[in-house]
Parts: sequence; C-alpha cells; structure tokens
Amino acid sequence: MNVCKVIFIGLFALAGCAQYHSPQRSTWPEYLRGASFTDMTETARIAKRPVYMGAGGKLVSSLDTPAQMDYGDATENQTAISLNYMTSLEYELYDALRKPGISVQRAGTDVVVILVRDAIMELDVADISPDGADTLKIISKILKKYDATFMEIAGYTDAMRNQQAADALSLDMAQRVGVFLSQNGINTTRMFIVGRGAARPIAAQDDIGRLTNRRVEIRLVPAR
Repeated sequence: MNVCKVIFIGLFALAGCAQYHSPQRSTWPEYLRGASFTDMTETARIAKRPVYMGAGGKLVSSLDTPAQMDYGDATENQTAISLNYMTSLEYELYDALRKPGISVQRAGTDVVVILVRDAIMELDVADISPDGADTLKIISKILKKYDATFMEIAGYTDAMRNQQAADALSLDMAQRVGVFLSQNGINTTRMFIVGRGAARPIAAQDDIGRLTNRRVEIRLVPAR
C-alpha cells in the first residue's frame, strides 16, 4: 500500500471519529436565517407559508395521492392524506430512534420527537454529544424525506430558581438543535424555535424526573 493511500485512509478514519462542535454563537443567525422564534400556532404557520413556499417548501396537498382520492370531499381527502403522510413519518422515526432517552409520540396529525438532554448533549458542556449528533443525523435524513412539514423545536429545563436562566438555557438547546438540522440540509423556513424554560414538565421534579424534564421536543405538523 503506497504512502498516499495510507494517509488518505488515516485522515478518513479521523474524520469519521471527529466530534461535532456547534459553530460559534455569533454565526447562529446565519444558520437559522428563515426560522421563526415564536410558538408554532396555526396563525403563525399561515403567516409563514408564503416565506416557506418561496424557499421551496412543499404542501401535503401537492404530494402524489392515490387515484381514489381524486374524487369526493376535498376537505376529507386532505385530512386523509395528512393522516397517512404523518403516520408514515411517525413509523419511520419510531423504527429509527429506538434509543434510551428518545421517544416518538402522536398527537392527532402531529408527531412529536422527545429528546432528553442527556441523550443528545454532553453531560457537563453545552454542546451536542457524538451520540446526539448520530441521532440528529438520522432525524435530518428522515425530515428531508418528509419535507412537507413544519417543525417546532422547543427546549425545556427542569425547575430552576432563576426563570430567566431557565429560559436562556432552554432556548440555547433548541437553537443548537436547529443549527445542527440546518447544517444537515433542513430548510430553516420550516422551523419555529422556542425556549420554554421549566414550563410543561413531563415528569416529577425529583432527581430522576429532572433529567427527563431537561429536553428538546421536535413537533412536526403537515404543511397545508
């Protein structure tokens, strides 16, 4: 084996093992250009749709549909198409994300991916861990396939005495995930990014529950 080939293989192996680091915070606005920093309400989605469509966004109604849905009530057909689309998305995420600290849930037509902080971030550093990077790459790949969706990336903390600190920490987590998804080809005009601090706990505020409450939730809704 010649020297050049050995060097190439060695560099390739190092690149594969290289740990991900979030870019400098000063560059985050560039990565997140087009994202909205507000709750993903229906009103907010409607207001954002022209920007989303202008950036190449797709609507569920534009997808190829079974011939039998070409007839009948348009509203019922649209609902059925959205349900089928989101069900496929849910199953694909569920099958791909069978990892501790990660869950996929359904709420009507919405699909929610819950990422406990310790499952995607370093324990003592505000950055995405190697396991977290692998998980977010999987999510990115699936979200690029199911691109007729809006997404809300919401960060949460456990109960903290300083509410401002909790809000800042939760927004930091959400933004880091948003930046990672942007770096992996996700259209940022699909994104709504918020930090909700200690609001909406999903577990008790004991030692174990606190670890669960520190999380990022990615809520996906069909783009209509």
